Amino acid sequence: MDELILFLSSAVVVGVPILYATIGEILSEKSGNLNLGVEGMMLVGAVIGFKIGYATGNPFLAAAGAGAAGAAAAFLYGFFTISLRCNQIITGLTLTIFGTGFANFLGGPYIGERLPASVTGVFHAIPIPLLSRIPFAGPILFNQNILVYIAYLLAAAAAVYLYYTRGGLRLRLVGENPEAADALGIQVSAIKYAHVLLSGLLSGIGGAYICFASIPTWQNNIVAGKGWIAVALVIFSGWNPALALPGTLLFGLLSILGIRLQKYNLPVSQYFFDMLPYLMTIVVLYIGSFRRSKSAEPASLGNSWFRETR
Repeated sequence: MDELILFLSSAVVVGVPILYATIGEILSEKSGNLNLGVEGMMLVGAVIGFKIGYATGNPFLAAAGAGAAGAAAAFLYGFFTISLRCNQIITGLTLTIFGTGFANFLGGPYIGERLPASVTGVFHAIPIPLLSRIPFAGPILFNQNILVYIAYLLAAAAAVYLYYTRGGLRLRLVGENPEAADALGIQVSAIKYAHVLLSGLLSGIGGAYICFASIPTWQNNIVAGKGWIAVALVIFSGWNPALALPGTLLFGLLSILGIRLQKYNLPVSQYFFDMLPYLMTIVVLYIGSFRRSKSAEPASLGNSWFRETR
């Protein structure tokens, strides 16, 4: 039982950066903007967060810098897709390519370098009184680091915002019918920009989290496809931030399954286990294609909005 609890607790740690990126992507897509540049934004946030943390030893500056860097990358996407009305899919893919090259270029001198203990030490496990003593679930969910708890709160806050506030109603209207939203006097472009930037900020923090709490030594492509998993998790969760949490646990579990099973000397290649999260991503996207008519996908998702065509 202790081994199972440790396994699931590790799955939470591995899955949380995906949760940050998924919440951000849900908010972006709810505004009608499909951003496939999540991987790029996470990499930009990771390398800037690592550089600041390595240079200053201050975890709060590192996290803030990572979020700002992710938001800056998202602004590029927003400028091209919202202001210039470029194709959202092509722009997102370009952002991923840019983010990969940017991170590998800036991170090149730091390959093999490790963040100072003053940064990584802040993100140790902090058990929550009473909650951490709940049988089975307590040690898994409530004996984690501070960024995990913030992710829980963000998922709940995002769900409340989307479905129980006036701002969330306006956001959903923009994503469903921007022409109707504009006719009601809603600032469509402003809402799109705000949520695209918020998506970048959360993705940047998610990328930096990998450096802070999972892999404190820099390596190229440190995000390792988690941005693409986040895009699939948006569909898996039905565009609901609250449902993204169990999906995150599932993908985190698949990510570390091979490592945990190594000691049993199974006659299965390690590479098979390494591909499981990405295989699940394909499965989720395939199933999502059949649920399209019944899902909560915004009606204007991926479509550029031009006020003069109203």
